[in-house]
Amino acid sequence: METALADGTTVRSDTRRFHLWMAGVFVLIAFGGFTPTYWLPLANGAIHVPPIVHVHGFLLFSWTLFYFSQTALIASGRTISHRSWGLFGIALFSVMICSIIATRVTMLKLDDAHGVGEAGKRFSAVVVLALPLMIGLFATAIANIRKPEVHKRLMLVLLASMMTPAIARVFLTFLAPAGAAAAGPPPPFVALPPSLVAFMLIVVAMVYDWRTRGRPHKAYVYGGLFFLVEIFAVVPVSGTQWWLSVATALEHLFG
Repeated sequence: METALADGTTVRSDTRRFHLWMAGVFVLIAFGGFTPTYWLPLANGAIHVPPIVHVHGFLLFSWTLFYFSQTALIASGRTISHRSWGLFGIALFSVMICSIIATRVTMLKLDDAHGVGEAGKRFSAVVVLALPLMIGLFATAIANIRKPEVHKRLMLVLLASMMTPAIARVFLTFLAPAGAAAAGPPPPFVALPPSLVAFMLIVVAMVYDWRTRGRPHKAYVYGGLFFLVEIFAVVPVSGTQWWLSVATALEHLFG
């Protein structure tokens, strides 16, 4: 079954359902991944972090819920409502990016205060190098707002790439040695396995495209390649003196 959108584009109902299911998976990963290390301790009053961390967590989870709601509007054929929330989405994403930077600066200062400043700077590459990819994917998706087949796939790649921290928390909970969380920032290479798991979410979408349209869409191919480049660039970049200088400058960004 196909549905005509306001711009004349036709979208198969099963494709809309697929994107809605993927949005639901993103919500489950985002919430479930942080449940052992954030949500449960928060509910029990056993977590003590700077306020910006709570703001950051609220914004990122809100963004995941917003993506789900926008996908649900498309799945129900309410394209005009979906577009009317576009400016709010741009604002929410912009504030979320600012919160990521502010949180990273705060954590760099705390790492320095605890005597693990260099490890914190090297691990910051995991977060900071992801920002250009996130911003690039989002900006390109917005630029292709009139091309739904491109827009929705770029947004899916963006959300998949953002699942890495939540997936990493699952690795931390079940695979990390006892006391690892209290030992300070981990080496950047520990981000590789959860990042590759996040990449598999894009592979799922590519396989779905392959089965339904005969080949993966270019948005998945190029978006996935850029994600892989970012994943594997983290370790070599984080080990350079140049990166330590960048991280030091970032730490002093707000004085």
